[in-house]
Amino acid sequence: MLIPMILSGGAGTRLWPVSRESHPKPFMRLADGNSLLGLAYRRALTCHDVGEVVTITNRDYYFQTRDVWSEVGAEASCAARYLLEPMGRNTAPAILAGALDVQARHGDDAVLLVLPADHLIRDASTFAEDVARAASLALGGHLVTFGIRPTRAETGFGYVHAGAQVTGSDGYEVRGFVEKPDAGTARRMVEDGGHYWNSGMFCFTAGGLVAAFAELAPDMLTAAGRCRSATIEEPGQRFVELDRDGFAAMENISIDYAIMEKAANVAVVPASFDWSDIGSWTALAELTEADADGNRVHGDAVLVHSRGCFVQSEERTVATVGVEDLVVIDTADALLVAQRDRVQEVKEVVARLKKTGHEAYKLHRTVFRPWGAYTVLENGSRYKIKRIEVKPGESLSLQMHHHRSEHWIVVSGMARVVNGEDEFFVRPNESTYIPAGHKHRLENPGVVDLVMIEVQSGEYLGEDDIVRFSDVYGRA
Repeated sequence: MLIPMILSGGAGTRLWPVSRESHPKPFMRLADGNSLLGLAYRRALTCHDVGEVVTITNRDYYFQTRDVWSEVGAEASCAARYLLEPMGRNTAPAILAGALDVQARHGDDAVLLVLPADHLIRDASTFAEDVARAASLALGGHLVTFGIRPTRAETGFGYVHAGAQVTGSDGYEVRGFVEKPDAGTARRMVEDGGHYWNSGMFCFTAGGLVAAFAELAPDMLTAAGRCRSATIEEPGQRFVELDRDGFAAMENISIDYAIMEKAANVAVVPASFDWSDIGSWTALAELTEADADGNRVHGDAVLVHSRGCFVQSEERTVATVGVEDLVVIDTADALLVAQRDRVQEVKEVVARLKKTGHEAYKLHRTVFRPWGAYTVLENGSRYKIKRIEVKPGESLSLQMHHHRSEHWIVVSGMARVVNGEDEFFVRPNESTYIPAGHKHRLENPGVVDLVMIEVQSGEYLGEDDIVRFSDVYGRA
């Protein structure tokens, strides 16, 4: 049985302002409308003998992740399972927790295929063939990584040095790993051959990986065992929330440092498929065909006497005149302008926003919630206007605000409202008023989306002015 394990937790700060903490890179939509996470699911499902798909993600991303799976769920003949991290650690704790979970339910010989959620691979059929080769090596006792044939002397990736071919297979023994080399070293490795980019994708049996931890990182395996013992799994639930204290006790380290660079039984399968880690705006720009001037455009843009630029616009028309080698990313509430060769420094923008407490590092103008989404239409002194959309059958928490009152106007659909001691329905073109200090709840009892306009007024309108009394999503 093959168990794809999708790792979906990175913030993707180098792709700000589209990727933000509350809606990170795996949920970004590409030009074709697909999200990177959705493509990862579809790619995993092309492999042979898939028994289930396990996603390891942060608790805050569970509902968005579930929604993405629902988009591809009709294509799946297997179940989805979610392991929810109480905090971000690194790949070793996540993968080990997943391996113990799979081992307990499917046995030592279940083959784990570890896939980051933010990679882009177009050639799914060739990918599935390479996975079959890796699975064969894994069942033969190897810990397998996938190597990408380098197309340039890249200093931002780690490298795998391949040795002798493993007898009877298409894989090679690994001589060693080289972490993000300098330019000269990278150039020599590419020229000499035998070196591959370390893709961050792995394949091994659950028992094989646990045995490697027992030998090379026994303290971490002990901590992971305690985490699993303390984790409570409700019968019939599709997700498991990993125990906070147990998970925190595991070392914050990558699977490469913890195991792959130390183990003696590591093999590499050279990838025959195309690959991009979509790690920067430069990488994303390459997905769009360039015009005669080397410009790439996604959205509505006019480029005059401009060369080598990438422009992406979600809503507005963007115009450039007489510029070269710029990256321009325009969203509803933030604009990025950067030199093309300095896009890696975008993460410094996010760090500064976070340090000053600016919400733009975390939130978009449209914010996704388990029940739907809201969009801030206008934000002024002592007032804020939102468009709220609630999915059928979903409801907001029973809550109260200290500093603001709210006026709700239903645009479409039907709202069931709790306002203080009263409970009633609000129909299109009807409204209700929620005074500050009143307990209230909004629910969509219908079969179509509920859309309404919310007008907030008060001395403080921050999203943290909320007291939850009960919540179907466990946020109270």
